[in-house]
Amino acid sequence: MSRFRHAQSARDAHILTLRVIVAVLLLLCGGMWWGWKSAPQDLTIHNPPDLRSGSTRKWWEVPPSSVYSFAFYIWQQLNRWPANGEVDYKRNLHSYSAYLTPQCQVYLENDYAARQRRQELKGRVRGMYEIPGRGLRKDAVTILDRDHWVVTLDLAIDEHYAGTPVRDVYVRYPLRVVRADVDPERNPWGLQLDCLADTPQRLSVPRGDTGDGGNKPGNANSTEE
Repeated sequence: MSRFRHAQSARDAHILTLRVIVAVLLLLCGGMWWGWKSAPQDLTIHNPPDLRSGSTRKWWEVPPSSVYSFAFYIWQQLNRWPANGEVDYKRNLHSYSAYLTPQCQVYLENDYAARQRRQELKGRVRGMYEIPGRGLRKDAVTILDRDHWVVTLDLAIDEHYAGTPVRDVYVRYPLRVVRADVDPERNPWGLQLDCLADTPQRLSVPRGDTGDGGNKPGNANSTEE
């Protein structure tokens, strides 16, 4: 009888040990499931076209080419008024709000209101594009630190009213760009425009010469350009 009782106790102890092990395994599986569930589904990696340094890079570094492309694309789209500046400019400020810092959003909304008062928007068509030969270059992106840059854009601006050209100028825009990984669903770039880092300058580009030596900054202009 004593031997039977010892065997039964050993069996019960073994069953208890197995239950404890099963419980621990369930906890570990639950922890791994939670870690997998909470892991980010998307990770933005900036792949620069210049591979002179090979493919080794820190994942959090944003290459100057990506910063320049972002600044040019967003600024160009903000200033693209295909039919009516009064409607198009306002729509652009809403559509691209995720790519603007709150300060920049307020600044551009004030700019919109000022242009409205000066009657510069209604019926106005506007286009903005790079000056040939003045795209991405060594001095186009200034790295302030890991999360802040200043991008210099040399752009041509065309404006028409009722089919008549009213403005055709070259302007240098120094734009501030900041890192902002706050809403990857609406802003996959992980960057935001912080508007102007300095006063825009009018450029004088002689006809037939749009290379690096042809652009000579003129007097500083207001942001109405």
